[in-house]
Amino acid sequence: MNGKPPIKIFSGTATRYLTEQIVEHFGTILGDSSVTRFSDGEFEPRFDVSVRGCDVFIVQSTFMPSDNLMELLLMVDAAKRASARQVTAVIPYFGFARQDRKDKSRVSIGAKLMANLLTASGVDRVMTMDLHAGQIQGFFDVPVDHLFGSSIFIPYIKSLKLQNLLIAAPDMGGTKRAKAYAKFFDADIAICHKTRTRANIVDSMEIIGDVNGKNVIIVDDMIDTAGTITMAADLVKSKGALSVRAISSHPVFSGPAYDRIEASAMTELIVLDTIPLQKESKKIKVLSCASLFAESIKSVYKDESISSKFLV
Repeated sequence: MNGKPPIKIFSGTATRYLTEQIVEHFGTILGDSSVTRFSDGEFEPRFDVSVRGCDVFIVQSTFMPSDNLMELLLMVDAAKRASARQVTAVIPYFGFARQDRKDKSRVSIGAKLMANLLTASGVDRVMTMDLHAGQIQGFFDVPVDHLFGSSIFIPYIKSLKLQNLLIAAPDMGGTKRAKAYAKFFDADIAICHKTRTRANIVDSMEIIGDVNGKNVIIVDDMIDTAGTITMAADLVKSKGALSVRAISSHPVFSGPAYDRIEASAMTELIVLDTIPLQKESKKIKVLSCASLFAESIKSVYKDESISSKFLV
């Protein structure tokens, strides 16, 4: 890496558990930073080492509470004001991504606002994983490296050595993602069609495709209350599936999610560590995305392509 400016990787408060693994895979040390908190709840992030002339990577997922997003914005601003050469926001889970369009009257496009806030803070590049909607990349006027969890999930699925594999989408919006996995495994596909009257409440669900006698893997990008994924799993099992598993990059897991997962027909739910689990479950298996982010950061730093890291 001769001739390159120094690289320094820092972590926001919420994602330190993941950043420590990333720097270990990268072969460096975590940059020193701290947060001063005032009695009224205001906080002030600070870099405790010089970043002048450095390529700075700040790792922080923007799940709730919104303090995580605010901390990331303040850290980017602090790095720019401290004369960092380039600042990359590494956002394993990009919050507010479900708000990617006006799907009803008088609502905001939250994902676009998040992109505007990051740009206004001075970020030079964004690295993220499995956006809820791929077109969110176009909301940014800076380069976006969009990584895919498939490069982690596919080797694990292969290790299961399942016969009669079928890939299912939990809703119509996940059809493209499911088709990509099905094509890779040369497997059949099924689609669950759901209707709902309001957010997080699924009224009914039907399945398109024959799952009888199949080992089914339901593919999703994120799980919030787990209503959709567990209803899909139960429906697939009731239609004669031999087994039902699910994969999802982002375990948001709010409200009744854990109870629903435990009570569902799923044999296993495989997720990534973009968001830390609030509690353990015998049905939930966590795979680490640290090595993928470490290798991608290294490639970006060395001006190398990262497309070879994508399997689907």
